[in-house]
Amino acid sequence: MRILVHEFVSGGGFDRRALPASLLREGAAMRAALLADLAALPGLELAATADPRPGVRTPPGVRAAPPAAGAGRDFRRLVEDADAVWLIAPETRGTLARLAAVVERAGRLLLGPGSAAIRRAADKGALARRLAAAGVAVPATRVLAGVGGAGGFPERRHPGAGAAVDTFAVAAALGYPVVVKPARGAGCEGVARARHAGELGRAVAAARRAAGGGAVLLQRHIPGVAASVSLVSDGRRAVALAVNAQRVRAGLPFRYLGGETPLRHPLAGLAAERAVAACAALPGLVGYVGVDVVLTADDAVVVEVNPRLTTAYLGVRRALDVNPAALTLAACLGALPEATPRVVRRVRFTAGGAVRTAALPGTEPGAVGRRAERPPGTEPPADPSPATGSRAMEPRAACRRPRTNLHRGTSVRCSRQ
Repeated sequence: MRILVHEFVSGGGFDRRALPASLLREGAAMRAALLADLAALPGLELAATADPRPGVRTPPGVRAAPPAAGAGRDFRRLVEDADAVWLIAPETRGTLARLAAVVERAGRLLLGPGSAAIRRAADKGALARRLAAAGVAVPATRVLAGVGGAGGFPERRHPGAGAAVDTFAVAAALGYPVVVKPARGAGCEGVARARHAGELGRAVAAARRAAGGGAVLLQRHIPGVAASVSLVSDGRRAVALAVNAQRVRAGLPFRYLGGETPLRHPLAGLAAERAVAACAALPGLVGYVGVDVVLTADDAVVVEVNPRLTTAYLGVRRALDVNPAALTLAACLGALPEATPRVVRRVRFTAGGAVRTAALPGTEPGAVGRRAERPPGTEPPADPSPATGSRAMEPRAACRRPRTNLHRGTSVRCSRQ
């Protein structure tokens, strides 16, 4: 199988524009890790796009493909030369969905969610409503659209936003502090916390800039432990691979610093259950999915669903006893692991791609639940060579939701309605 890996930032997506250093490090780190994992699998011919400016390394055995700016002719040609395409790109301004649509129109295998599922997950206002309707805990959310007016930000009518409202009144009703973010964004870009009305204008302006003047969200800030859940999904069911701690510096703006896998927390199992339920509420999510959650004293609140590879992959790939790229490929072909793979290492990682590992006690065979079946050639590969690296509803389906045990595997079977 010929696989094209296209990481948007390091693969030419910025064309002639300046490359943001933090995004470049993050994207290049994910690209290097994924290519190392795919290169460890038999029967694959790999190509990866590379912007020549940053000098991103393409590992031996992987063909360096020309950079691709946007979803135009150059990208279409690269897609047509491949059997399958793995995209790593932001949802911001519809970027990931447009790239996925090109792969779909070319009739190639998309190693990730389709464009429709990406749009459903990326619309954060609609996502909150979908998840709430499915019984998944989410922050109180209001959508604000339009620019200009009193205080700089009264809003025009927007689907789901109701009648015209005043931003400051909305924030006061939600209760400070509030989190402001683009309605369609990725990572911490344009995300800020406003602790009081004096900070709200700056937070909204930052979100507007990141959204290109589009809609923004106000959400009630949920105090607690920031975490994420890494999953693989076949479009109907999802299996949690790991629960990860997130190191996020809240403020004006937010800043993602890295994380740790696995998260040691009494509600880690509940976080996995909530993430699986969130995937079930979004039919069509295929491949690797990351779900951001906040763990409070007694609940796990889902904040976002990322329909793509996330930076937590840097930790997950080293923590598990199986190659997560192999699990993702199998999920895209309709086969999910029968059990959650064993976590055998504690891994700390930065957004820049630095990784530190330590063995977990009690990880000898049989110490942590059932071991996942390992297909031939899926042994965890060695670390990639250092690169320029760093961190990136439909109506509710009828589900049978078993009690979650992260170490014994978590899945929800759903029938589409």
